Amino acid sequence: MNTIRYFLALFLVITLPPLFLYWLLIHPFVDFWRGKGIGASYTMVLSVIIAGMIGLFSLRHFLLGIDYGTNYLLVTLGLLGLILSGSMRFAIQKHLDIKTLLGFPEIAPDRFPRKLITEGIYAHMRHPRYVQLLIALIGYALIANYLAAYLAVALWVPGIYLIALLEEQELRAHFGDIYAAYCRKVPRFLPKLRGDSRPIG
Repeated sequence: MNTIRYFLALFLVITLPPLFLYWLLIHPFVDFWRGKGIGASYTMVLSVIIAGMIGLFSLRHFLLGIDYGTNYLLVTLGLLGLILSGSMRFAIQKHLDIKTLLGFPEIAPDRFPRKLITEGIYAHMRHPRYVQLLIALIGYALIANYLAAYLAVALWVPGIYLIALLEEQELRAHFGDIYAAYCRKVPRFLPKLRGDSRPIG
């Protein structure tokens, strides 16, 4: 169990900060990346991310110095979180393909046209994939039970909020009043327990 916890913590610590940087590089500078195209854009961004991961990996002994040990109550809570996250991920997959998840429509909207999704789980919250991701990360951190894992996940709480705001700014610019009406009707993160079947806009 200690080995599993260690590798979970290592995964969180070396991937989460660079992946957060990925979204901060893409969304605020989307016009710049559109001029570069998908191939060049992802080559440059992924080079920065990989360099960040390598740097964090080289510091792993320092970063993972504080281990709180195996706590089976936290392991149980973490597994429950992963089950909830998995069920949400299944609901999200019905509406989002991998190209959308990777941000292709932002960088190449002509090749990958956007569609405003307002049905299914998106009728209850505007950003279910970010909520699902955060639940999964918390689940992994609880199982790992390392200080650095908790700190890496904590970075994503304000990070997800910021990324959601940047994404909403792009969607408002793209969809206009229809997206504004959707925002008035559907909460950002905390789900509506009952969806509204009336059409948006």
